[in-house]
Amino acid sequence: MRLQDLAIITNTPVDTDKVLLEKFKAHDRVIHDPKTDLYSYRHDFNVRSKASLLTEIQRQTRKGGGLSVRTLKESWKEAPQAIEELEKEGEVYVTRTLKDGQMRMVFWNEVKPTEEQGGMAVEKEFHDLWHDLKVPDDVDLLKALASEGLQATTAAAAIPKGGMSKKKGKKAAPKQRHIRITNTHLKGTIDLSRDYVPPGK
Repeated sequence: MRLQDLAIITNTPVDTDKVLLEKFKAHDRVIHDPKTDLYSYRHDFNVRSKASLLTEIQRQTRKGGGLSVRTLKESWKEAPQAIEELEKEGEVYVTRTLKDGQMRMVFWNEVKPTEEQGGMAVEKEFHDLWHDLKVPDDVDLLKALASEGLQATTAAAAIPKGGMSKKKGKKAAPKQRHIRITNTHLKGTIDLSRDYVPPGK
């Protein structure tokens, strides 16, 4: 994008204000091509093909996390279609929203359903059996637990934040600590209410 076009779109004097232009050029997300004098945005990922997309997904999964589909779409607008193709090929796993089924995160499928790679697809019979399992109602579940001598756990109550209930204004006086004398066997020989002073001083 030309600098003049950017100034018109954003309604800022980036093309005339020298200080603003220097800060703009120094920003880590701005790429300037001196040959064409055009500016562009540096995306999080430099993805331009399905192969480079899969490589980036593998890299992020090895680090211990997946990639946001929204971030990938900002980097490459055809990323969602490529992700769907990779999902059909069994190369990636995709998490989706419950409400409308939109893709949210993508992860690399490290265990492919082939015998050479070590993984195998789950047979349809076991898949159907798993989904046919019924979870009992809460009342029936509590009865079943009680018959086994167990009980349901409850969620931990949220701890209220301390700053909410304090009154503004006067500070409360510090609480008086009760002192308990533990050396009662010395009661008749030493006065325990006074500090110890060694003899001769």
